[in-house]
Amino acid sequence: MNDTGAGGFPLAALRQAGLVAVLRAPSADSALAAVDALVAGGVTGIEITYSTPDAPGVIAQVRSRHPEALVGAGTVLSSDQAEAAADAGAAFLVSPGTAPELTEAMLDTGLLVLSGAMTPSEVMTASALGVHAVKLFPASLGGPGFLRALRGPFPDVPLVPTGGVSTDNLSDWFAAGALAVGAGSELCSSADIAAGRWAALTERAQAFTAALAKARR
Repeated sequence: MNDTGAGGFPLAALRQAGLVAVLRAPSADSALAAVDALVAGGVTGIEITYSTPDAPGVIAQVRSRHPEALVGAGTVLSSDQAEAAADAGAAFLVSPGTAPELTEAMLDTGLLVLSGAMTPSEVMTASALGVHAVKLFPASLGGPGFLRALRGPFPDVPLVPTGGVSTDNLSDWFAAGALAVGAGSELCSSADIAAGRWAALTERAQAFTAALAKARR
């Protein structure tokens, strides 16, 4: 398992962030406003998914507005998307699954790469391809207990559960052995984003940040 990406970008940076907000927004402008709200609440790990219009443009602007943030691209489904995200300044790339050709293209960018897996066989495939961490997705199907079970045969594989992560169970995920966690709708409510309820996003980010600090004590 490779421990470095992004031309030397350490996996430790993902571990330090601990929490990655998985952002799906209906427009580039709403995505930027949502990132502003999340960062204001203390969340510095930001994944701009390709379901967001002009995801590469958003990534470039977030890099400029929030240089302290760890910003990457999610829902990467093609080599062209991987290359565009890299050109925009993404620090990491995330795919919901593990397709060998796509994973190799993602790795060729030199960025930190997380590819999705749910079963032991899929974890083995991702590891063999050389990804830096495995996105356990959808983690809500198995919960922290499933993550803990996977840690048995794969103690050296960095696992990042995404889906089903909340302030109530965040500590359980880390106790089960997560390197970091990804939080989507529980943190970045699509309804709040569509309605422009940025204060609500900041409040939720603060709650997640507090839960993360508690989980790491």
